[in-house]
Amino acid sequence: MSDSIIKVNDLESEAIYILREVVAQFEKPVLLFSGGKDSITLVRLAQKAFYPAKIPFPLLHVDTGHNFPETIAFRDQLVKELGVELIVRKVQENIDAGKVKEETGKYASRNILQTDTLLDAIEEFGFDACIGGARRDEEKARAKERIFSVRDDFGQWDEKNQRPELFDMLNGRIDLGQNVRVFPISNWTELDVWSYIEQEKIEIPSIYFAHKRPTFLRDGLIWSANDKVVYREENEEVKERTVRFRTVGDMSCTAAVLSNATDVASIVDEIRVSTISERGARIDDKRSEAAMEKRKQQGYF
Repeated sequence: MSDSIIKVNDLESEAIYILREVVAQFEKPVLLFSGGKDSITLVRLAQKAFYPAKIPFPLLHVDTGHNFPETIAFRDQLVKELGVELIVRKVQENIDAGKVKEETGKYASRNILQTDTLLDAIEEFGFDACIGGARRDEEKARAKERIFSVRDDFGQWDEKNQRPELFDMLNGRIDLGQNVRVFPISNWTELDVWSYIEQEKIEIPSIYFAHKRPTFLRDGLIWSANDKVVYREENEEVKERTVRFRTVGDMSCTAAVLSNATDVASIVDEIRVSTISERGARIDDKRSEAAMEKRKQQGYF
């Protein structure tokens, strides 16, 4: 257990260093906040990095309108407790304005529509650094990125043209119109995040813990039976199951897992023996082998 604690503390020190470099090198940073465990961990790290001062940048939530209600309630409570600025920009507004077209059908999701809303917010506020909770262990495309990942003036990412980061030297120099996506917990694993949450006694939304929920099965995955958001065919029977969610995203593309884990310690034990990847329950990642990489190239964080 002592080796695990030492590892987590090393990762914490690295993340705090990165966050301080962001504030030192950029004029207008923002933390991308989803209400999920990774962005909540970033908030705790930011608190530590700048204590006793307040977190020196706002939180930005790109709201798909299809979020789990528990996540939104947690977001609002956390912001109130910390006294930080929260900026919310909604995908629905771009749909209403005809800027993006909503998907329909069995695998419809608003996840991909977040990109336009995010790029609009970056331009609106002039953010030059967007701090995100992506980790290299999550997905192949995310494993390719640097900690300081430069985007061009169209918000696009070129995976073949990235800056070297030798000896932990982070280069934040950018040209006019460019911005940087920053990943302070890039080197963490899912288990590292949960171990840190356990160590720090960080509160998280209730959907991460086992609870009874109306669900149905599709493609071997368990879906929340929310008829207003999640597409369901007539032959897909709704049944109450004890589940939890390993990742938080658009309700229509985030599946649950069977679980009896009702506290963080139980979740840590569960993850240690899990044979399924964290994003194995995200149907939007299964559209193609390069689904995430294509979204990142277009401006997704």
